[in-house]
Amino acid sequence: MGLSLEAPNHTTLARRSKSLNAKLVPIVSKKPIHLIIDSTGLSIVGEGEWAAAKHGGRGKRGWRKLHLGLDLAGMIRAQVLTDSSGDDANTRLEVIKRTKGKLASVTGDAAHYTVAIYGQAGSRRARVVVPPTRSASETGGKPRSKERDNTIRRIAKVGRRRWKKGSGYHQQGTVESAFFRYKSMLGDRLHARALAARKTEATVGCKILIRLLVLARPRSVALAR
Repeated sequence: MGLSLEAPNHTTLARRSKSLNAKLVPIVSKKPIHLIIDSTGLSIVGEGEWAAAKHGGRGKRGWRKLHLGLDLAGMIRAQVLTDSSGDDANTRLEVIKRTKGKLASVTGDAAHYTVAIYGQAGSRRARVVVPPTRSASETGGKPRSKERDNTIRRIAKVGRRRWKKGSGYHQQGTVESAFFRYKSMLGDRLHARALAARKTEATVGCKILIRLLVLARPRSVALAR
């Protein structure tokens, strides 16, 4: 592409990764952000596998969760790396907190269907686009969330499929595309051994994806038949 980009060698990055203060700095958005949240797994070389490789045999491979918050253009707005057994509900709240700027909506799968998510999004005056569980029912008396009850009533009236189409829920695919870009270009595993270094590695990976999107954003054009 004729670009002059500098990058540290692997040894330097590996040596400094534990103490490197890598921060995610997305492009400033002048418009309200439609935030889409999801998570994926990244494998790691666990202690059991190291011991097995040293003494022979096979060990158990571990993994970590990478939680991303993106806008509709596929730009990463926030990221959090946690243990595989981490509290997903609190982590998703952290993703919302780390997203700078005004929010228009927060979209997630059924795992985001919690009172806390509605509360956190509501405090930012953002609409929640999350499919309720099939057994969900309206709150009796004073509703904990009017938006939640409105979603349940709308699904009961038009069906889950029409609600997803009308609410824009299918934009959830944007974050799946980001996970594909991360794993296809950077790999589906973390190479660092220490937790602090792994967090740095994941942050640097997300910064790389942001840089790539800024330099060469894909443009879709409708072609007439």
